[in-house]
Amino acid sequence: QVQLVESGGGSVQPGGFLRLTCLASGATLDNYSIGWVRQAPGKEREGVSCISRSGARTNYAEFVEGRFTISRDDASNTVYLQMYNLKLEDTALYHCAATRKDFCTMSPQNYDHWGQGTQVTVWS
Repeated sequence: QVQLVESGGGSVQPGGFLRLTCLASGATLDNYSIGWVRQAPGKEREGVSCISRSGARTNYAEFVEGRFTISRDDASNTVYLQMYNLKLEDTALYHCAATRKDFCTMSPQNYDHWGQGTQVTVWS
């Protein structure tokens, strides 16, 4: 069973940049499609981005507006989320999640395996 560990969160000012990393262990990452899901205090989880098992399909939430890029490096069992031009409303706990299905889904309920999350705080 795959285990996921996120890193790369932090505190930045609006307009800043962070690169989140999702490192998988216990299984090879190329057997899984991966999503990034965030949850802000008092709000429901929402999908941010996803990448299919093959890497051929990616998708982003509308609020991303071209600011984020998802990528995967199966050789190092890692998925990245590069986040540019961060906004106050991007403040949340960011989780990576995995499913064996070969699709790209923004729906958190479609993922079977979850990391503990990494905190992103954007402050002015």
